[in-house]
Amino acid sequence: MALRTGPAHAENDPATPSQRQIYSQSIAEHYDYRFGANQPFLPSLATTDTGEFINSKAFPTAKYCGHCHQEAHAEWRQSAHANSFRTPWYTRNVNLLMAEKGIEYARHCEGCHNPTALVSGAMTKGSTINRKFDEDGVTCSVCHAIQKVDTRGTGSYVLAQPAVLVDEHDQPIYGEVSDKEILTHLDRHSKAVMKDFYRTSEYCSACHKAALPRQLNDYKWQRAIFLYDEWQLSSFAKQSPLPFYTKDSVSTCQTCHMAREPLGAIPDYGAKDGKLASHRWLGANTIMAKFYNYDVQMEKTVAFLKNNVFNVDIFGLEKNGSRMIAPLGTEPVSIAPGDILTASIVIQNKGIAHSHVPEQRDMYESWVEFEVTDSTGRVLTHSGTIEPNGDLDPRAHSFTNRLVNIKGEINDLHQVWNNRVVAYNNTISSGRSQIVRYQFKVPTDARGPITVTAKVNYRRFDQHFMDFAMGKDHYPMPVVDMSSRTRTFSLGENPATPPDPQDNPLWMRWNNYGIAMLDAQQYSESVHAFEQVARLRPDYPDAFTNIAIANFSWQRYDDSRTSLTRALKLSPHNARALYYLALVERNQGNLDAAIADLREVIAQFPRSRDAHRELGFSFYQQRKYNEARAEYETLQTIDPDDLAAHYILSIVYRRLGMADKASHEAAMFADQKDDPTASTYALDFLRKHPEVASESVVWHTHSDLEAAPSHGSNAPAQ
Repeated sequence: MALRTGPAHAENDPATPSQRQIYSQSIAEHYDYRFGANQPFLPSLATTDTGEFINSKAFPTAKYCGHCHQEAHAEWRQSAHANSFRTPWYTRNVNLLMAEKGIEYARHCEGCHNPTALVSGAMTKGSTINRKFDEDGVTCSVCHAIQKVDTRGTGSYVLAQPAVLVDEHDQPIYGEVSDKEILTHLDRHSKAVMKDFYRTSEYCSACHKAALPRQLNDYKWQRAIFLYDEWQLSSFAKQSPLPFYTKDSVSTCQTCHMAREPLGAIPDYGAKDGKLASHRWLGANTIMAKFYNYDVQMEKTVAFLKNNVFNVDIFGLEKNGSRMIAPLGTEPVSIAPGDILTASIVIQNKGIAHSHVPEQRDMYESWVEFEVTDSTGRVLTHSGTIEPNGDLDPRAHSFTNRLVNIKGEINDLHQVWNNRVVAYNNTISSGRSQIVRYQFKVPTDARGPITVTAKVNYRRFDQHFMDFAMGKDHYPMPVVDMSSRTRTFSLGENPATPPDPQDNPLWMRWNNYGIAMLDAQQYSESVHAFEQVARLRPDYPDAFTNIAIANFSWQRYDDSRTSLTRALKLSPHNARALYYLALVERNQGNLDAAIADLREVIAQFPRSRDAHRELGFSFYQQRKYNEARAEYETLQTIDPDDLAAHYILSIVYRRLGMADKASHEAAMFADQKDDPTASTYALDFLRKHPEVASESVVWHTHSDLEAAPSHGSNAPAQ
């Protein structure tokens, strides 16, 4: 018989369906439906299984779940999920939005930061709902009551009333049942709280992808973060043939952020074979761990940030304007007092399945620190210092972006609802490399040897935002040295040396430099770098494909075809080479060959959004509208917001007589395409801030550096 005993299942319990309906109707009477009568949760894309509100009392507390899941509960309490709403930096920022526009606009935020507040109807003016659930943020019974997700993000999930058990007919039993009942029917507990898609990256995409819709900013749709898309395109997902490197196996979000760890002294019934999937969701939130004195979370977060995420390569030196000597260590170099040197530092993002830092995380702060000293400890040049007031030197090379408003001013407190344009974006994508150049002069009285150090540093927020959040000046934050590299040069001759174990293999050093040059639009240098890879590894097909990519970007299509032919001779049916060959063929007018190659790519990588997009466009060029429609509709199952899909489908549907669908896609395209006038706001900002304007130029040199104190520039992580 069904387990419906005890006070938890009484008819007046808020978890019962009848009481839910009564509750929902009572909330609706006083609820501000600002964004539509049937849209109670917009601008968040979250919804509930019936469209009704859910009483916050129907959500079992995390403490209740901790009866049996003690270790998971202890880890969760220290996680960003558990603290997603209560941290002062979050609440002060969202209070800005509510003060400026109203509490109903903050539904956009709370769909992911405080789902219980959203679905209970608390996000309306004058709500009398008891908000004690705020302390639990994204609690256990939220994640484990999600019934469905899609990859639009911004809370694109369907949430049902939580149930920790199902009956013998697989129907949910609502409310807090006894521990004994659960332990007696573990299979029914598992059916109630676990679903296969919880183990997928698509599950995480519901919140770890987001947009700023017109309802929020009264402007237009703008992409905010797209970690899921970046993962799906990366080598970690193995769903695209295009990354520069490949992985041996698939890594999902859960692989990295919920790694299975040996169970400690605290028991947990969720452990399997003595291991438990981590509920710390380790990432980069060092300030949360510091603020709440979560020592274990801090220790593990710092270790996570330092765990082989970046490779820093002091790759080359230009001396007095002559050619670059590279790779350093493998080539002799002579340095004399008075020389003007330009160092090329290559930063490789090899350990993250998304960008660093993620898109539109404008108040996060990660940068390159570069320092040169002589043997006396004298600092010859230093970039990336922390100034006495806690601010980062504005001329430092930062992995960030600048969000600018209609006044041509930076949104310095993460007022994303006022965004108009990203003035520049220096984030570094998964599997890619970035080059940073520093010019300095060796003083005539310098004492050798000279030591050159480059680091990738990280702290959670910039000082201005943190001081705002905490209501005090100079609030201290830990700085983590994520990766660093040091080289020492004698004044005089420096002969070539055997490979240093700290460095990547020689071919990979050239490859990373070539990737960085490609992204910096230095195509000649990129081709040269990839040719060195081919010389060192003539049996490596991607070396020739990479040469082809650089030449294609350089509009040298015949040269590109020649290199792709060599790649395919080494690796017949290589999907990466076939993809770029298809682009060359289409550019040269051979659509049938391009289509054949793209079909072969899709056969190997059925979720390659790029291949579906290009195949669809090739069909469109041939006026094969049904075939084009099929490809673009498939593309939208991978990325519902693909701009090209909206545009081409708006035309294809019209030509196929599907007027309603055409109008919908045209409207989506009009809302999501870039605003051509918005660049003026970026130009206004850059004119006002020459100290950072050079960072908007993809190829530049940090050449106006001043000597800085040799001690106390950056505080280590605590």
